Amino acid sequence: MALSRQRKEELVSSYVEGFAAANHVFLVDYKGVSVPEVTELRSRIREVGGEYTVVKNRLVHLAIEGSAIEGLKEHFEGPVAVAYTSEDPVALAKALSDFSDDVPAIEFRAGLVEGQAVEAGQIKAIAELPSREELVAKLVFLLQSPIARFVRAMGAIPQQLVNVLNQVAQEKAKQEG
Repeated sequence: MALSRQRKEELVSSYVEGFAAANHVFLVDYKGVSVPEVTELRSRIREVGGEYTVVKNRLVHLAIEGSAIEGLKEHFEGPVAVAYTSEDPVALAKALSDFSDDVPAIEFRAGLVEGQAVEAGQIKAIAELPSREELVAKLVFLLQSPIARFVRAMGAIPQQLVNVLNQVAQEKAKQEG
């Protein structure tokens, strides 16, 4: 079924809006994936704050002109779906990678992370990175560790003083007694 000019313009504007807000984009080949599987994939991607859309290549070429995604233009051939987010790229890559493990028909084509083009093989490596929350937790632990040791050391000083005074009192008691 042919799309009307109005519908094509709507699609181009939706691509422009969606991709402009996204800092991280992954292109996947979805050939051979069933509708229920795509529905499951969309659900997983939404859980991590991303969007998934099957695109019309000609219309995408119009939408990405002058944008950071233009560097991925050669990958928009054949059946292409775009997963994108403005949040955590690692979470999106993990969702896609986990799904591609379950459904081998999903194949990575390329990606864009923080404005940098990423090859298909690197997307799996991105998926193996710790999530933003994990990195923040590790950083907090590392920052907290020296402070906690300092507090314990400062707390030990009065305790040691009490021990020394106690020993002095015991020595005096022995000498008197």
